[in-house]
Amino acid sequence: MNQKFTPVGKPQLLSHSVVEAIENSIRKNDLRPGMRLASELDLCSQFGVSRTVLREALRMLSGRGLIRIEKGRGIFVSELSAETVSTPLQMYLHQHSGDLKYIDLIKARQLIEPSIAAEAALYHTPDDARQLQEDFDAMSSWTGGNEELANLDLAFHQHIAIASGNSVVPLLIAPIHALMPQIKSSVHKAVEDAKYSAIEWHRRILDAILERDPEAARVNMEYHLVESGKHISRMLAAQTSSEALENAA
Repeated sequence: MNQKFTPVGKPQLLSHSVVEAIENSIRKNDLRPGMRLASELDLCSQFGVSRTVLREALRMLSGRGLIRIEKGRGIFVSELSAETVSTPLQMYLHQHSGDLKYIDLIKARQLIEPSIAAEAALYHTPDDARQLQEDFDAMSSWTGGNEELANLDLAFHQHIAIASGNSVVPLLIAPIHALMPQIKSSVHKAVEDAKYSAIEWHRRILDAILERDPEAARVNMEYHLVESGKHISRMLAAQTSSEALENAA
């Protein structure tokens, strides 16, 4: 039997009220993953709203990863995964990246990732160790383009988060990490020694993790991200200088 809803209130809050009602039903397991909601017409009747209001609510719920809309089949409650949890925040950060300063992103990482590295040193498994070694070897031997190199760099940091043994940590850091390849690619283009610096610090971080030395892992991650911040500053300065020359031409 489909979950039944009651009419919602103030016109200006209608779509948000619909979202809240459906989300609460999902939280309470009245609506479980895979269940199909009532038809749009039935939902409009239950909530006492227009189809326009309902579709806006469904759009918001879909954007949050809570439902999926299958054309010709209906509206279904999504099976939550790491991707559905982190994607909405990743999309928000991407859409507002013009307002987010690159330095703010690296400072956020400086607050979070040293502790993650320390936890990885304490709790990594043999499989984690092998993955981190593979990541490092791939990055240190890479001779291709900057974008691919940035993705290898990102994979190393993501796998450190996984190696922390805390299932929430990768979800927290993934949206920030997802913005980094584009930034790192620009850094590698503008800062000649950025690649070699990253490889050296990654080696030190990896060694500390494999030796199960949490303090060394923490400190080396701190220094690595400080250097990354300096490289971002140099990249931004180079971009500003280039734009000034173009404007003067």
